[in-house]
Amino acid sequence: MKDRSTAPLIAALAVVLTWGVNFPLSKALFNQVGPAGFLGLRYLLMPFCAVALLCWRFGLRWPRLDRGEVWPLVRLTLIGQGLHLLLSAYGMQGSTAFSASVLLACGPVFTLLILRLSGVERLSAGQVAGVAMAATGALVFTSDKLLAADWQAGLGDLTLLAAAALFSYYTVASKPLIQHHGGVTVLGYGSLVCTLPMLLWCSPALMSMDWTTQPAWVWPGLAWQVIGGGFIGWLAWGWANEKRGVARTAPLIYLMPLVAGLIAWLWGGEQFSAAKLLGASVILAGVALAQFSPALNGPRGLPSRPQPPEPSC
Repeated sequence: MKDRSTAPLIAALAVVLTWGVNFPLSKALFNQVGPAGFLGLRYLLMPFCAVALLCWRFGLRWPRLDRGEVWPLVRLTLIGQGLHLLLSAYGMQGSTAFSASVLLACGPVFTLLILRLSGVERLSAGQVAGVAMAATGALVFTSDKLLAADWQAGLGDLTLLAAAALFSYYTVASKPLIQHHGGVTVLGYGSLVCTLPMLLWCSPALMSMDWTTQPAWVWPGLAWQVIGGGFIGWLAWGWANEKRGVARTAPLIYLMPLVAGLIAWLWGGEQFSAAKLLGASVILAGVALAQFSPALNGPRGLPSRPQPPEPSC
């Protein structure tokens, strides 16, 4: 019995470690090939991963979507994968790996606000306090850039927050599709839908890239980022949630910025001011308070607890 409970915990911690490492790894890849080049290379791999995932789960008999579900899937995929990943990549280009990991962790706060604005859920006092704390932490976190008038870095942080908000919208709006067909189907089909638009957007960067002069680490780094962190990571995270329960597993996600910050410091030489560390602590405390405070009433057909932040990069 002990082994059964230990294996999902080890899997969840391994996923958090992988996702945390992926932030500074993505930053290094951006510096090497640029955001558009990185996304283009990513979506050269994505369809193969998606097909392998769907065949692994369903064999050659893939699920069929109802006619009325096709356009919602396309629309949500272009928002939740395409635009979200574009904003995440360009936002991180102007910011840092640690900033990206912290600001993208604000996703559950945006999810709560979307549920409130759509009339699905009323916020309890604890949730309101968590939202306010996270907003205050974001101001403290970006204060050094604002005071230094570093508008490029400030714009990068705002772009990352917009990316987190888009993924929160996707989390709420895609729930009916996921409940009907399962997360593997939505992830696999969504990746296939998003491949052509992303490759068209990134084609100028791919055509101008000098493939022969790229360092050897770029290719295994990219494969690890997409396959290890993206597909295998999400499958392992879903399995850990299923075995341990979301309430016990979701808090582990708040270790991700700590891992990202440590690796960014050791590998990339990133420095952290006192204001940045304080702001990050307040943000994560506020997000945790908002996410795990009891709601006043359960939503209709949607999760009462916001989903954990997604490791976008």
